[in-house]
Amino acid sequence: MSDRVTPQPDQPDPHPERPGSAGERVLQGALGTSARAERFYGDQMCDRLVPSMQDFVAKMSMMFVATSDAHGECDNTLRAGPPGFLRVLDDRHVAWPEYRGNGVMASLGNISENPHVGLLMVDFTDELIGLHVNGSARLVDDATLRAEHPDVPEETAPGRRAEMWVEVTVEEAYIHCRKHIPRMVPVDRTVAWGTDDVKRKGGDHFGVAGARRAEAAERAGAPSGDPRTAEHAGAGASSGE
Repeated sequence: MSDRVTPQPDQPDPHPERPGSAGERVLQGALGTSARAERFYGDQMCDRLVPSMQDFVAKMSMMFVATSDAHGECDNTLRAGPPGFLRVLDDRHVAWPEYRGNGVMASLGNISENPHVGLLMVDFTDELIGLHVNGSARLVDDATLRAEHPDVPEETAPGRRAEMWVEVTVEEAYIHCRKHIPRMVPVDRTVAWGTDDVKRKGGDHFGVAGARRAEAAERAGAPSGDPRTAEHAGAGASSGE
């Protein structure tokens, strides 16, 4: 990309009153999409969840969560639960429960340094439409959130109670168009909420743990294919968060 198009760090924001970032507005001007962007901002960008968006959120059983740390290093993860696990607290606030996971705390660690988050919810089965929600997050313990919002159920997934909640103040909410969203057909399956069973979590699906153990065994002098290497190849794997 040429310097004509690439935004520079010290480049002034041509329209600071508009939604979005300075970089996107600079690129809109450079690539001639400003008028198209203005139509989208005017027609679709909201600073709160309108009633139809609230209904959409309440039906979701999964979403993608983007975070970054204080240095801008990014992470993207999946959060899932029964419909309603993502709670609409009011038109400016949503919250979801955090359960015991692999202990890495990538998303929550990022939020503790940098509250900016991006949520993406997609209906793959019925409406074939998506909803972006960008905002500022805070970490809230379970007792505090329930005291502030007593209508939140004790369990948002079968047999599970949240260790913590993430509450997001909505700053931007807007549609993700359907033209490239694939239609999926839900199938009945038993979800092992909160399991530590290695196989149910996917085991060492990509073979990373097994390969590292094999390398360690080789360095230690155990022959390739030694049963002591293979025995633990799938042990200890956990789903990423």
